[in-house]
This record gives sequence, structure tokens and C-alpha cells, in this order.
Amino acid sequence: MISTWPFKLNNWVVSHFQIDHSGSSDLNRRRRVKLGCVFKVSHCAQISVFQCSRGYGTVVFSGHSKLDLRCGFLLGSPQPKFGIILKQNKSHIGDLAPPLGWALEDEGVVSELVEENIDSNGESEVIKSLNLGQVQDSDCEPKMGVGENSKEGGKEESFGKVDVRALALRLQTALTVDDVREILVDKRDLPLQVFSTIINSFGKEKRMDSALILFEWMKKRKIETNGSFGPNLFIYNGLLGVVKQSGQFAQMETILNEMAKDGISYNVVTYNTLMAIYIEKGEFDRALNVLEEIHGNGFTPSPVSYSQALLAYRRMEDCNGALNFFVELRENYHRGEIGEDDDGEDWEEELMKLEKFTIRICYQVMRCWLVSSDNLSKNVLKFLVDMDNAGIPLTRADLERLVWACTREDHYIVVKELYTRIRERYDKISLSVCNHAIWLMGKAKKWWAALEIYEDLLDKGPKPNNLSYELIVSHFNFLLNAAKRKGIWRWGVRLLNKMEEKGLKPGSREWNAVLVACSKASETTAAVQIFKRMVENGEKPTVISYGALLSALEKGKLYDDALRVWNHMVKVGVEPNAYAYTIMASIYTAQGNFNRVDAIVQEMVTIGIEVTVVTYNAIISGCARNGMSSAAYEWFHRMKVQNITPNEITYEMLIEALANDGKPRLAYQLYTRAKNEGLTLSSKAYDVVVHSSQANGATTELGLLGPRPADKKKKVQIRKTLTEFYNLAGVPRRSNQFDTSEIYRSHTQETP
Repeated sequence: MISTWPFKLNNWVVSHFQIDHSGSSDLNRRRRVKLGCVFKVSHCAQISVFQCSRGYGTVVFSGHSKLDLRCGFLLGSPQPKFGIILKQNKSHIGDLAPPLGWALEDEGVVSELVEENIDSNGESEVIKSLNLGQVQDSDCEPKMGVGENSKEGGKEESFGKVDVRALALRLQTALTVDDVREILVDKRDLPLQVFSTIINSFGKEKRMDSALILFEWMKKRKIETNGSFGPNLFIYNGLLGVVKQSGQFAQMETILNEMAKDGISYNVVTYNTLMAIYIEKGEFDRALNVLEEIHGNGFTPSPVSYSQALLAYRRMEDCNGALNFFVELRENYHRGEIGEDDDGEDWEEELMKLEKFTIRICYQVMRCWLVSSDNLSKNVLKFLVDMDNAGIPLTRADLERLVWACTREDHYIVVKELYTRIRERYDKISLSVCNHAIWLMGKAKKWWAALEIYEDLLDKGPKPNNLSYELIVSHFNFLLNAAKRKGIWRWGVRLLNKMEEKGLKPGSREWNAVLVACSKASETTAAVQIFKRMVENGEKPTVISYGALLSALEKGKLYDDALRVWNHMVKVGVEPNAYAYTIMASIYTAQGNFNRVDAIVQEMVTIGIEVTVVTYNAIISGCARNGMSSAAYEWFHRMKVQNITPNEITYEMLIEALANDGKPRLAYQLYTRAKNEGLTLSSKAYDVVVHSSQANGATTELGLLGPRPADKKKKVQIRKTLTEFYNLAGVPRRSNQFDTSEIYRSHTQETP
């Protein structure tokens, strides 16, 4: 049991009241109610006594004005006001006396309103504060039934215990005013605070109809009691709160008309509720106009008023408006225009909360920009600068969340800016954010920027993980494949050096890309050195490695070395593929060893490797390069016998070999045959046939050759892309004579 005794506070008189457990019990629910009760006493020289039985002891508070109750038994407002704060499970409110039940419910309202925390989604907490605060604000009516409806003629009036929760549940079943009258017929006149609490519960349950039926009953009671009982400001505020929570906005005008008819003026809570309703309706400009009405009607906006205005800007996705609104609000506070009337609010703390809410709004709007289908990267970059100028930059967490919102290639510039801000302003950064930035930079083909981020991980932390390693290696692979396709072997070499400098171990895939690039560039010496370095670094060569090396040796006409490499490959158990066999066929052709060429072809057939036009083209090309046109023509017929269809390359190489060997008529016949088969030969083949016929005096009908084919256009490379590759790999712009030391540059130079 908790008991208090009557005492006087200036002109206020508080009656004696007791709190007991309800007579009802539930065997399935074991609970133990623990209540704490403290009087927040205004300026008074008397002593207030708080006594709690069941071993809680007695606490004595002095009414001295310097006493900071927030450091006492319970946190209170900066300027103590009369009232009672009870902290307990809200599920037991119905077991308490009606005035006290209302007081408990209202105290929850005040505490929620004062805290007004900004949660993770940035707006639901403001709505929560308003939902709870729209019925009772800091200037709410006196608690414990002390007021116009609970005191008459200076006499104390005591009410019996009422289970407010049970009563609210019964009133939910009422369908008409008569049903309400029947439910309340056995009740003595209850104070308006009880009905205010019940209407609040209707709002939480979104029961607009139940609230309106109870309201109609209260209007009839006002007529029956000649105005001594009827809806007051708090009842109307509660009804507006139900409108907002239930979404039945059409009832708003009806309620406002009833307020005007009863001559009840708005207070700040009313205006705050109207702002919330307009926001829910999507009428954001009207919500902002309500804030102007608060000023115009002589009221001081509460923190909830300003948070609702910020919420309106959030719903409009107008972060510039929200930012400007807060900056103006902060300037007004520093000029003393806010909080000067000592309204009981801790405006220093409230301003910090509003600042956090503004930052949250700005973050959310920028995130919406990033996930939209439009490219709004420039908007994000500009607004980041605006926030810096306003003195409210984003937190590290918000910056990192924005990085995660960047997923498109055109977001790379935003990610780079966000990453730079985090590195410059904070000591730590999430590794997952760094990995995401590396991934996006690679997607946008900004490999050098990805490499810089990886270097930061090595130098500044956090330590890169397997995902970091895989991402940066994948970017190197992209560059190495580009070098392989373009045959720019120096790119490959420098990229391998950079990988090793950064602690990345190249695998066979990376080594093979460089070997293929050397082969395409006919850099035989470079290919040999890369192959040796690959073995020295503990990487086992694959069939692709051997194939690239054989190709480079074949192009360098180092046939004996190529044979040694072939024998070594077979010896170590690497099975040749079609490409390796084709290279060896080309080598034996260049040597004129056609018996070995036949053996190579037969071996391919024996082990099940398909002999394609590529292999025959290599043999015919070898014959053409070495002036063996007759052999080339023989292998051409063998193709036909094996039902292998020749392609443009086959005809062009054979025509060139025959024309150069003084056989223009045969070259002419092959050209016309290719044309009849629907093949389109190059202008070079046409020119060779014409020139050979003229040079050897052959009579050919040039008209049957048709018009000269157009010259094939060379693919134009984008210089900007090439420059980016050069800058990353550190490759000279002009091709220089190969220097063997370049292959081992990472070993001969200090790592930067």
C-alpha cells in the first residue's frame, strides 16, 4: 500500500488517497505491483512527505527552489510543477482509482513527449510523441482530479474505484448513445480525466466510431447538467488524436466546428495534432501554415511543433527546406527568441534532438535520391557541402549507410566523396563499407580508385579480409585480361608487380594473361622470362601457360626451344589441348617436317581432340609464310576430304601463297570459288590476285571478281580509357625496346 496525507501547497489542497491492489486476481498471472510516488513541489517552504509501506521506507523532500529533483528519486522538469509521477506497468492502470489512472496515463504522455527520441527510421518517433502528446501537453490539466470538474465550492470530492480499462472495453461495444448511457448508469459522475483516458485508448485501437459515440453522449450530458459536465479542450484534443490515428480525416472539420460552437480555443497541443493530421493527409504546406498560426495567435510552439514541421519537409523529400528551417530555428534560439518566456522546456536539449532529427531527414532524402532511377549524384554532393556550411554534417554511420545505397556505376563519384569524408573526419571505418567501395569502383571501371582504397586498408586499416582480396584481384584480372586481348604485355608485367607490392599473390590465371599478351605481341624473350618467374614464384604452369609460351617461341622462330618446351610439358604430365597441338603443327610445318605434321594430326584424332579449321589454317599459313604453296594447296584438299569447311582465312592465306608463287590463275579460281560459296574476302586478297595476274601476264576476267571489297575499318580505341590503364599500370605511353629488368622490377626496386 502507498499512502499520502493531505497537505497544503500554496493555495492547492490535495486530498488523501490510497492505492491498493484490485480485488480481482488471476491464477495464471503472478504479478507484483511496485509503485513509486513523488511530489514535484512548487516553491514552498513546507515539507512534503513520501511514505511507502512494504519496506520501501520514507523519503523527505524539501521544497527549496534550489533542489534539483532530477537528481532525486525521479526525474522532473527543470521548473518543478505540482503533480504526481508514478512509474509502473501500464497494464495495471485499470486497477487504480480513476483520477490516479488518468494521472498515470498522462504521465506516460509527458515523459514520452519530453524524451522525443529520434529512432532509426527518423520519423516514427515524432509521430509517436505526437500521438501520445496530442491529448496532454506540458500544460495539461491538473492531475488527481484537482480542477474545474473535481472541486466545487472548495469542498473535496472523492470517487470510488473504477477499472478504467474494463470500462473502456465495455464502451467499445456501444453502438448508440443509449448504449453508453446504459453502461454508465450505475456509475457516479466520473471526472473528465477518465473519459480523456478512454478516448486515448480508442485512438490507439483506431476506434473512431466508439470515440464519436462517447462524445455524443457527453454532449447530451452537458445539456442534462446545464453545462456543468461536458467536453472540454482535452476531450477535443483527444478526439483529434483519434482522427489522426484512425485515418478518418473527414471527421476533423466536424470536431473543429463543435469546438467553435462550444467556444473552446485551441492550445499548442491542438495545433500540433492538426499539423500531424495534415501531414498524414499529404497536405504538407497546410501543416507548415499551422505552425505560422501558432505564432500568429500568440502561442509558443513546443518542440513537437518544430518536429512536426521537420517531418512535413521529410514527407516532401525537401531536405533543403528542412535544413534551412533548422538553421533559422537555431539562430532564433541563440538570439533568445525561443525559450525566453521560461516555458519549462529544456531548449538546449530539445535543440540537440531537433538537430539529430534534421540530420536524419537529410540522410533519408539523400538516400532516396541515390536509390531513384535518376542520376542525382550531383544533388547529393552539393547538399553534403550545404550541410557542412550549416554546421550539421552527417555522422559516420549515416555516411556509411549512404555508401551502401550507392549501387550504380554513376555513383562512383559519390562513393569516393563519402569515403574521403569518413577517412578524414573519423578514426574508424567499416571494412564492409571499404569492400563495397572497392566493388563499386571496379564496376565503374575506376580501378585505380579501387586500388587506392585497398592501399588505405593496408596502411591505415582495418585489415583487409578475404573479400577485400578477392575484389581487388578481380579488378586486376579485368586489367590483365584487357592487356591480354590488346597484346600490351607491359601492362601485364607492371600489374603483376603492383599485385606483389600490395601483398597479392598472382595465380595461374594472372600469369597466363601476361604470357598470352607477350605471345600476341610476339615478345618471345618477355614470354620466356615471365614463364621462369611464374615457376620461381611457386605457381605450377598449366596447359594455357605452355601454349602461350609455345606460341611466342613459334613466332620468334625458336623452334628447337619450342620442341624442348613441348617435351617438358609432356614429361611433367600436362596434357596438350587443341591449341598446343596446333602450335606444334605450325612449328613442324615451318621446318618442312610434314611427317611430324601428319603425326600430330593423327595423334589428335586418336586421343579424341577434334581437328578443326583452325589447325588446318595454321598449317596452310605456315606453308604460305615459308613459300610452300604446293604443300598449302595439298592441305587445302585434305581439308575437303575430311569434310572440314574452309573459311575466309583459309582462302586468303592460300590465295596469297599461290599468287606470290607465280600461280595467278589458280589464285583466281580460288577467289571466285570463295565468292560463290558466299564468303567475303578482304581487299588484300583481291589486290593480290589482280597484281599477280598483271605481273605474270595471265589472262583473267577481272569482271568476274566483282567490285573491289572495301577496306576493313580499324577499331578506334578510346584514348581516355587507354590513358586510365596506363596511369594505373605505370606503363610508358610509347612502346620501348624490351628490357629484361622490367620483368623483375618488383625485386630490384624498393616497394613504395
